[in-house]
Amino acid sequence: MNRPPKSKALERLRKVLDEIPELKELPHGSPQFEKWQRNTRVAITNTFGNDSPNITDFDNIHFSPAYPFYASDSTFRTVYDEGLESAASVLKSMIEEINEYWDDEDQAPTSSEIRENAQITTNEIFIVHGRDEGTKNMVARFLERLDLQPVILAENPAKGRTIIEKFEHHAQVGYAIVLLTPDDVGSLQDGENDPKPRARQNVVFELGFFIGRLGRERVCALTKGDVEIPSDYAGVEYIPFNDSDGWKMGLIRELRSGGFEIDANRVLWT
Repeated sequence: MNRPPKSKALERLRKVLDEIPELKELPHGSPQFEKWQRNTRVAITNTFGNDSPNITDFDNIHFSPAYPFYASDSTFRTVYDEGLESAASVLKSMIEEINEYWDDEDQAPTSSEIRENAQITTNEIFIVHGRDEGTKNMVARFLERLDLQPVILAENPAKGRTIIEKFEHHAQVGYAIVLLTPDDVGSLQDGENDPKPRARQNVVFELGFFIGRLGRERVCALTKGDVEIPSDYAGVEYIPFNDSDGWKMGLIRELRSGGFEIDANRVLWT
């Protein structure tokens, strides 16, 4: 069974525990007691499960004598009161168990932990690129040889959507590869004589989008040449793209880390 939230479990058990003093003022076998006994069993079952030791502990409590036909009224009363005391002790122990060993609701997994542990359910990989068509095509064809499906925005129909609407529609993937190629140049406002090669603005924007949506562990950046790395992304490991095949092994390693099962032996050096 699915465990209820900690606050809800405590609320259930405290409610039936708080009713015990009132039951002590009533005669044994009263309708109120029978209702309480049933409600308590339901509360324990829905908190810990029907097969848990906790429900067994409650069921083993006696509220009437073992041989009622031979018991006096005072014996009935004594067993009834002792049963309520035992029930109170058992319920308090359950409450202590929940307080001690159950995680608080605010200790639930973070969104990044959920993303990291989630299973990859699609083989689609979005390729973020600038103007370097050769690099884009080389990466796309390599993904196809790995039995993965590259998603390239320009190769999909717009269907009357704006660019951002089209992008959001096709961005529903489990992984993104960002090609930081030196398509533009730029510098600080007071450094006009020292322009540096940069990726296009759309590439930087989409890099940030996918990091936010998928988490850094499912975004891989390939850099080409002496391209300037976005400042907030500096320090993160990226894969240099060149004419050798080293970037392929690096990309396969990152894809495997991101949750893909890849047989590199049949494609890497062919």
